[in-house]
Amino acid sequence: MSSFLRSIGLPPSSVLAGYTPTRRDAGQTALFEGFFAAAWFGWGQAAPPSWLRAWLGAGFAAAVLISVAGGVTSVRHRSQTAAVGDAVSSRRYGVIVGVEFGLVALGALAFGVAGQSVFFPAWTCAVVGVHFFPLAPVLHDPWLPVLGILVTAIAVLAVTLHFTSGVAPSTVTGAGAGFLLAASALVIVLRRGRRLTAR
Repeated sequence: MSSFLRSIGLPPSSVLAGYTPTRRDAGQTALFEGFFAAAWFGWGQAAPPSWLRAWLGAGFAAAVLISVAGGVTSVRHRSQTAAVGDAVSSRRYGVIVGVEFGLVALGALAFGVAGQSVFFPAWTCAVVGVHFFPLAPVLHDPWLPVLGILVTAIAVLAVTLHFTSGVAPSTVTGAGAGFLLAASALVIVLRRGRRLTAR
C-alpha cells in the first residue's frame, strides 16, 4: 500500500497511520458514505432499465441502514477523538469539501448551459472520486485513494457506456458509486469498527 500511495503522490501508509483512527471516526465515515451511497442509488432511479429498479431500491434501503448504523456508532463513541478534531484539520477538510461542491455546481451550470445535462452525473461522480485523494491524509485513511480510483473509473465507464450502448450515465453512476460507497461504509462500520482502538 505504501508504494502505491507514493506512486500517486500521497504519503505512505505509515505516515497516514501516525494517527490511530477511533470507532468514532469509523462511525462518522460510515454515516457520510452511507448517506451519499443512498443519494447515488436514488439518482440512479432517474432512467434505469426496469430490471435494475428493484436493485437500486434495495441498495438505497441498505445504504440508509448502514448510514444509521454509522451514526449510532459515532454517537456511542462520541467521547473519543476524531481525525477532524482540530482547527487545522477542520480547515483542510472544509476547503476540500468546499472545492468539491464548487466544482459540482460549476459542472451543473456548464452542462446545463450546453444542453448536455445527461453527463452531469458522470461529472459529479468524477469530482467525488478525485476528492478522496486529498482527503486521505486529512482523515488518515489509506483506503480512500483506492476508493477514489474506483469511483472515478465508474464515471469514465458511465460516459463510455452512454456513447456505446445508450445507457444513461445516471444509471451507471447511481449503481456503481452507490455500491462502492455502501460497501466501503459497511466494511468500515463492521470490520474497522471492531478492531480500531479508542484514544
